[in-house]
Amino acid sequence: MTAVKEYITAMRLRTLPLALASIGMGSFLSLFNGFFSIEVFVLSLCTAMSLQVLSNLANDYGDAKHGADSLDRKGPARAVQSGAISAEAMLRAIYVCGAVTVILGCCLLYFSGLSVRVLVIFLLLGLVSIAAAVLYTNGRKPYGYAGLGDLAVFLFFGLLGVLGTYFLHTGHCRWDLVLPGTALGLLTVAVLNVNNIRDIESDRLAGKRSIPARLGRQRATYYHMTLLVVSVLCAVAYNMLHYYTPLQFVFLLVLPLFYINIHAVKTKLAAGDLDPYLKQMAISTLFFVISFGIGINMELFLLLGK
Repeated sequence: MTAVKEYITAMRLRTLPLALASIGMGSFLSLFNGFFSIEVFVLSLCTAMSLQVLSNLANDYGDAKHGADSLDRKGPARAVQSGAISAEAMLRAIYVCGAVTVILGCCLLYFSGLSVRVLVIFLLLGLVSIAAAVLYTNGRKPYGYAGLGDLAVFLFFGLLGVLGTYFLHTGHCRWDLVLPGTALGLLTVAVLNVNNIRDIESDRLAGKRSIPARLGRQRATYYHMTLLVVSVLCAVAYNMLHYYTPLQFVFLLVLPLFYINIHAVKTKLAAGDLDPYLKQMAISTLFFVISFGIGINMELFLLLGK
């Protein structure tokens, strides 16, 4: 049981709201436009969560190998770094999780009913997503150490996650989906930014050039504020394009949660004090997506309630 508990801890389940958020946003948008497949929704959720867990396990392994998870790190102890799980055992877990992700992804594509050409494109995108999850902190030149993690998170958890989910439900895409896709992408980057601000000192010692490590604490805080403000503006813009009721803007009720997170990033200088706000930002992002989705589908939900 102890070993199982260690693996569950290494999976960092508190980050799963990000996987749920991208699938949720794409599914809410497809429902708003008159399309929804329960098979696609469930399998998309399972695939996204498996991919997130794969990324977390690979990150644990890679950071331990490259020295970012050293004794100088102030965040929660990681499994390989602390010796709770050996590097060899973690590598086996990564292979198993990668295989599960591939199987779930193939099942998703099977039930989506895509044409062969589009199916091949999605299969390639899936493989690229798996490679991105693993190579973030692994390989000879992990891109996370070059400060490219923000871009990868924005693309895979934002634009590609939202637009891809929408396409699997509907079989087509729309230009205006870039707005909610960008909104979610920026919020997921904000989650990563809290993590990187917390680890700024240990990352610098390990040569990990994250955005906060490059910018410094104060400018990283301004960067964080910009991510949250622009994400809300993108969501507002999408609702203005498709306005039919003030209730669409119910997602603005999440703004106090964003303010709490910005204030914490600005004032919580000790890494340990900032750590709870990583989870808070992830959950706030999920709340944002749920309230956004309920807002744009308010008319449908009201009809179902009658």
